[in-house]
Amino acid sequence: MIHNDDSLDEIGESHIGTSAQTPLRSDAFAIDDDQKIALIKKDVENILLTLGMDLTDDSLKGTPNRVAKMFVKEIFGGLNPAKKPSSSTFDNKYKYGEMLVEKNITVYSTCEHHLLPIVGRAHVAYISNGTVVGLSKMNRIVDYFSKRPQVQERLTIQIVDELKKVLGTDDVACVIDAKHLCVNSRGIRDIESSTVTSEFGGKFKNETVRREFLDYIKLDTQF
Repeated sequence: MIHNDDSLDEIGESHIGTSAQTPLRSDAFAIDDDQKIALIKKDVENILLTLGMDLTDDSLKGTPNRVAKMFVKEIFGGLNPAKKPSSSTFDNKYKYGEMLVEKNITVYSTCEHHLLPIVGRAHVAYISNGTVVGLSKMNRIVDYFSKRPQVQERLTIQIVDELKKVLGTDDVACVIDAKHLCVNSRGIRDIESSTVTSEFGGKFKNETVRREFLDYIKLDTQF
Protein backbone atom coordinates (compact mmCIF):
# COMPACT_ATOMS: atom_id res chain seq x y z
CA MET A 1 0.00 0.00 0.00
CA ILE A 2 1.34 3.44 -0.95
CA HIS A 3 0.77 6.30 1.46
CA ASN A 4 1.19 9.98 0.66
CA ASP A 5 3.02 12.31 3.04
CA ASP A 6 -0.23 13.51 4.64
CA SER A 7 -1.40 9.99 5.49
CA LEU A 8 2.05 9.08 6.83
CA ASP A 9 1.96 12.17 9.04
CA GLU A 10 -1.48 11.14 10.29
CA ILE A 11 -0.19 7.66 11.23
CA GLY A 12 2.69 9.22 13.15
CA GLU A 13 0.70 11.98 14.82
CA SER A 14 -1.94 9.46 15.90
CA HIS A 15 0.78 7.07 17.14
CA ILE A 16 -0.62 4.17 15.14
CA GLY A 17 1.41 0.99 14.90
CA THR A 18 1.37 -0.89 11.61
CA SER A 19 2.88 -4.23 12.66
CA ALA A 20 2.94 -6.53 15.69
CA GLN A 21 6.58 -7.25 14.85
CA THR A 22 9.40 -4.71 14.84
CA PRO A 23 9.75 -3.64 11.18
CA LEU A 24 13.35 -4.68 10.46
CA ARG A 25 14.86 -5.07 6.99
CA SER A 26 16.35 -8.45 6.06
CA ASP A 27 19.82 -6.86 5.83
CA ALA A 28 19.56 -5.11 9.21
CA PHE A 29 22.77 -6.73 10.44
CA ALA A 30 24.77 -6.82 7.22
CA ILE A 31 27.22 -4.34 8.78
CA ASP A 32 28.63 -4.42 12.31
CA ASP A 33 28.06 -1.98 15.15
CA ASP A 34 31.24 0.02 14.50
CA GLN A 35 30.23 0.61 10.88
CA LYS A 36 26.76 1.67 11.96
CA ILE A 37 28.22 4.12 14.48
CA ALA A 38 30.46 5.68 11.82
CA LEU A 39 27.55 6.14 9.40
CA ILE A 40 25.15 7.51 12.02
CA LYS A 41 27.84 9.91 13.28
CA LYS A 42 28.00 11.52 9.82
CA ASP A 43 24.20 11.73 9.68
CA VAL A 44 24.01 13.43 13.09
CA GLU A 45 26.74 15.86 12.04
CA ASN A 46 24.68 16.75 8.97
CA ILE A 47 21.53 17.28 11.04
CA LEU A 48 23.31 19.61 13.47
CA LEU A 49 25.03 21.52 10.67
CA THR A 50 21.71 21.90 8.86
CA LEU A 51 20.21 23.32 12.04
CA GLY A 52 23.01 25.88 12.08
CA MET A 53 25.04 24.50 14.99
CA ASP A 54 28.78 25.24 15.23
CA LEU A 55 30.43 21.82 15.55
CA THR A 56 33.81 23.38 16.28
CA ASP A 57 32.49 24.38 19.72
CA ASP A 58 33.96 22.16 22.44
CA SER A 59 30.50 21.36 23.78
CA LEU A 60 29.33 20.01 20.41
CA LYS A 61 32.46 18.38 18.98
CA GLY A 62 31.75 14.99 20.48
CA THR A 63 27.96 15.05 20.12
CA PRO A 64 27.67 13.21 16.78
CA ASN A 65 29.80 10.33 18.03
CA ARG A 66 28.03 10.21 21.40
CA VAL A 67 24.61 10.11 19.76
CA ALA A 68 25.69 7.42 17.28
CA LYS A 69 27.09 5.21 20.06
CA MET A 70 23.96 5.78 22.16
CA PHE A 71 21.70 4.74 19.28
CA VAL A 72 23.59 1.55 18.46
CA LYS A 73 24.86 0.43 21.86
CA GLU A 74 22.15 1.69 24.20
CA ILE A 75 18.67 2.93 23.37
CA PHE A 76 18.30 0.81 20.19
CA GLY A 77 20.45 -2.10 21.35
CA GLY A 78 17.35 -4.29 21.59
CA LEU A 79 17.14 -4.46 17.80
CA ASN A 80 20.07 -6.87 17.77
CA PRO A 81 18.96 -10.48 18.41
CA ALA A 82 22.47 -11.26 19.65
CA LYS A 83 21.65 -9.11 22.70
CA LYS A 84 18.48 -10.99 23.52
CA PRO A 85 18.70 -12.15 27.16
CA SER A 86 19.03 -15.87 27.73
CA SER A 87 16.11 -17.06 29.81
CA SER A 88 16.95 -20.22 31.70
CA THR A 89 13.94 -21.95 33.17
CA PHE A 90 13.71 -24.24 36.19
CA ASP A 91 11.38 -26.92 37.41
CA ASN A 92 8.77 -25.62 39.81
CA LYS A 93 9.98 -28.00 42.52
CA TYR A 94 8.28 -26.11 45.34
CA LYS A 95 4.94 -26.55 43.54
CA TYR A 96 3.97 -22.89 43.70
CA GLY A 97 0.72 -22.87 41.76
CA GLU A 98 -0.51 -19.31 42.20
CA MET A 99 0.10 -16.23 40.15
CA LEU A 100 3.57 -14.67 40.16
CA VAL A 101 3.64 -10.92 39.56
CA GLU A 102 6.67 -8.75 38.87
CA LYS A 103 5.42 -5.18 39.13
CA ASN A 104 6.84 -1.72 38.57
CA ILE A 105 9.48 -2.81 36.04
CA THR A 106 11.02 0.35 34.62
CA VAL A 107 10.33 0.96 30.93
CA TYR A 108 12.65 3.22 28.94
CA SER A 109 11.77 3.05 25.28
CA THR A 110 11.61 5.31 22.22
CA CYS A 111 8.55 6.22 20.17
CA GLU A 112 9.20 5.17 16.57
CA HIS A 113 7.15 8.08 15.21
CA HIS A 114 9.20 10.96 16.62
CA LEU A 115 12.17 9.22 18.27
CA LEU A 116 11.26 10.70 21.64
CA PRO A 117 11.29 8.80 24.96
CA ILE A 118 8.58 6.55 26.34
CA VAL A 119 8.99 6.24 30.12
CA GLY A 120 6.86 4.20 32.46
CA ARG A 121 6.28 0.93 34.29
CA ALA A 122 5.48 -2.59 33.19
CA HIS A 123 3.67 -5.15 35.34
CA VAL A 124 4.16 -8.76 34.25
CA ALA A 125 2.60 -11.95 35.58
CA TYR A 126 2.42 -15.65 34.82
CA ILE A 127 0.96 -18.84 36.27
CA SER A 128 3.43 -21.72 36.18
CA ASN A 129 2.54 -24.93 34.38
CA GLY A 130 5.56 -26.65 35.95
CA THR A 131 8.26 -24.23 34.82
CA VAL A 132 9.52 -21.01 36.40
CA VAL A 133 11.94 -18.31 35.26
CA GLY A 134 14.32 -16.17 37.32
CA LEU A 135 12.74 -12.91 38.41
CA SER A 136 15.47 -10.75 36.89
CA LYS A 137 14.86 -12.37 33.50
CA MET A 138 11.41 -10.79 33.41
CA ASN A 139 13.00 -7.37 33.88
CA ARG A 140 15.59 -8.15 31.21
CA ILE A 141 12.94 -9.21 28.69
CA VAL A 142 11.09 -5.92 29.26
CA ASP A 143 14.36 -4.00 28.87
CA TYR A 144 15.37 -5.85 25.70
CA PHE A 145 12.13 -5.22 23.81
CA SER A 146 12.02 -1.63 25.12
CA LYS A 147 15.41 -0.81 23.59
CA ARG A 148 14.20 -0.26 20.05
CA PRO A 149 11.93 2.17 18.22
CA GLN A 150 8.54 1.11 19.54
CA VAL A 151 4.84 1.59 19.82
CA GLN A 152 3.52 0.69 23.26
CA GLU A 153 0.95 -1.81 22.01
CA ARG A 154 3.64 -3.79 20.19
CA LEU A 155 5.96 -3.69 23.19
CA THR A 156 3.23 -5.14 25.40
CA ILE A 157 2.53 -7.96 22.96
CA GLN A 158 6.22 -8.76 22.44
CA ILE A 159 6.85 -9.10 26.17
CA VAL A 160 3.92 -11.50 26.57
CA ASP A 161 4.81 -13.53 23.47
CA GLU A 162 8.42 -13.95 24.62
CA LEU A 163 7.43 -15.10 28.10
CA LYS A 164 4.94 -17.54 26.59
CA LYS A 165 7.78 -19.09 24.58
CA VAL A 166 10.18 -19.16 27.53
CA LEU A 167 7.69 -20.64 30.00
CA GLY A 168 5.81 -22.89 27.61
CA THR A 169 2.44 -21.55 28.73
CA ASP A 170 -0.20 -19.12 27.48
CA ASP A 171 -0.91 -17.97 31.05
CA VAL A 172 1.02 -14.71 30.83
CA ALA A 173 -0.10 -11.10 31.21
CA CYS A 174 1.42 -7.64 30.92
CA VAL A 175 0.17 -4.12 31.63
CA ILE A 176 2.25 -1.05 30.77
CA ASP A 177 1.54 2.49 31.98
CA ALA A 178 3.84 5.03 30.33
CA LYS A 179 4.27 8.65 29.37
CA HIS A 180 5.13 9.49 25.76
CA LEU A 181 7.23 12.61 25.41
CA CYS A 182 5.95 13.03 21.85
CA VAL A 183 2.58 13.73 23.52
CA ASN A 184 3.89 15.42 26.67
CA SER A 185 6.51 17.76 25.15
CA ARG A 186 5.22 18.49 21.62
CA GLY A 187 1.98 18.38 19.67
CA ILE A 188 -0.81 18.57 22.24
CA ARG A 189 1.82 19.01 25.02
CA ASP A 190 -0.29 17.30 27.66
CA ILE A 191 2.17 16.64 30.48
CA GLU A 192 -0.35 14.83 32.68
CA SER A 193 -1.58 12.07 30.37
CA SER A 194 -0.17 8.56 30.22
CA THR A 195 -0.97 5.54 28.06
CA VAL A 196 -2.04 2.15 29.44
CA THR A 197 -1.85 -1.02 27.34
CA SER A 198 -2.48 -4.63 28.28
CA GLU A 199 -2.13 -8.12 26.88
CA PHE A 200 -3.76 -11.11 28.58
CA GLY A 201 -3.11 -14.71 27.60
CA GLY A 202 -4.60 -18.04 28.67
CA LYS A 203 -6.11 -18.00 32.16
CA PHE A 204 -5.71 -14.22 32.35
CA LYS A 205 -8.58 -13.87 29.90
CA ASN A 206 -10.80 -15.08 32.74
CA GLU A 207 -12.29 -12.03 34.45
CA THR A 208 -11.60 -13.30 37.98
CA VAL A 209 -7.94 -14.10 37.26
CA ARG A 210 -7.47 -10.82 35.43
CA ARG A 211 -8.99 -8.90 38.36
CA GLU A 212 -6.64 -10.64 40.80
CA PHE A 213 -3.66 -9.53 38.69
CA LEU A 214 -4.90 -5.95 38.49
CA ASP A 215 -5.47 -5.92 42.26
CA TYR A 216 -1.87 -7.01 42.84
CA ILE A 217 -0.69 -4.10 40.71
CA LYS A 218 -2.55 -1.67 42.97
CA LEU A 219 -0.95 -3.02 46.17
CA ASP A 220 1.27 -0.53 47.98
CA THR A 221 4.68 -2.20 48.04
CA GLN A 222 6.81 0.85 48.73
CA PHE A 223 9.43 0.26 51.43
